[in-house]
Amino acid sequence: MLDRLRDVLHQYEELRLRLCQPEVVGDPAVYAATMKEYNHLEPLALAYQAYETAQKQAAEARTMMDEESDPELRELAEEEWKTMTAEAKRLGEELKILLLPKDPNDDKNVIVEIRAGAGGEEAALFAAVLYRMYTMYGMAQGWRAERIGANETELGGFREVSMTISGEGAYSRLKYESGVHRVQRVPETETQGRIHTSTVTVAVLPEAEEVEVDIDPADLQIDTYRASGAGGQHVNKTESAIRITHKPTGMVVECQDERSQYKNKDKAMRVLRARLLDLQRTQQEAQIASERRAQVGTGDRSERIRTYNYPQSRVTDHRIGLTLYKLDGVLNGDLTELTDALITADRAAALARQEEERTSI
Repeated sequence: MLDRLRDVLHQYEELRLRLCQPEVVGDPAVYAATMKEYNHLEPLALAYQAYETAQKQAAEARTMMDEESDPELRELAEEEWKTMTAEAKRLGEELKILLLPKDPNDDKNVIVEIRAGAGGEEAALFAAVLYRMYTMYGMAQGWRAERIGANETELGGFREVSMTISGEGAYSRLKYESGVHRVQRVPETETQGRIHTSTVTVAVLPEAEEVEVDIDPADLQIDTYRASGAGGQHVNKTESAIRITHKPTGMVVECQDERSQYKNKDKAMRVLRARLLDLQRTQQEAQIASERRAQVGTGDRSERIRTYNYPQSRVTDHRIGLTLYKLDGVLNGDLTELTDALITADRAAALARQEEERTSI
């Protein structure tokens, strides 16, 4: 591990020098790529430098403990040794986490697809609640949320709704939301006060670049039609809505939120690329060992991952057994505590697998 860290530090120092060179500064594309690589290595390089410093100071304190004859100075040296030894141990654990293989999709924007499951209109209403929750969470993170398309109900719910969330690290935090979300509450239409259970499925897909997914135009069937829903005269007169069918897979994507047919087509293609990339990734993961498929971060979307209980103001994430009694806060976009706990559990599982692989060699 230390050899690898020394290589990282050397590479980091080289990049720092490159960023000062005129030929790099003068080329925006090269500068941006170099800066991105520099920023990627910086947390690991700085943590390693701090680790080396702590190790050095601990060694110096140990030497003073062994050689110093003055009891007070020896006691001070012992305290310094204990402090620096503990700090080195903490930084060593941090370095193990930083050295874990990074999900290549973590820095990507995402497409979130929310669909009402069991529960009829009540499920559709809760789909709207989750749509609002993710929108508010995105805003709190400084991300930009944009609706792509929706199938609305008369009571203001969504049979299905999709959105893009753009911003640094969007996928790294939102990927834990994929799965079945269960709600327990008394519906507005319930006259006897009985608690109903409904479900909503959420799919979080990393947005694919065009170069990542090769789509043959001959494989696409593109249809236009008139948008439905609110929109006044535009709805009745303009065939701006787009339906794209990917013939090899049978995937169908529709978009009608924009007045421009071109914009709707662009949004629909973004969704299609993301779905095809997700399909490729799923097929690859199916060939990987079962313990890797069981990790927290990429749970099966058919699996119930979380319950929102309104009477008890309770949110429970079933993957890690975490229960919070702050339902209002969560539904208003405060997902930080949940997400941080999921990231910690995911890293712990990855470290355990790494240690198991190391000891089995």
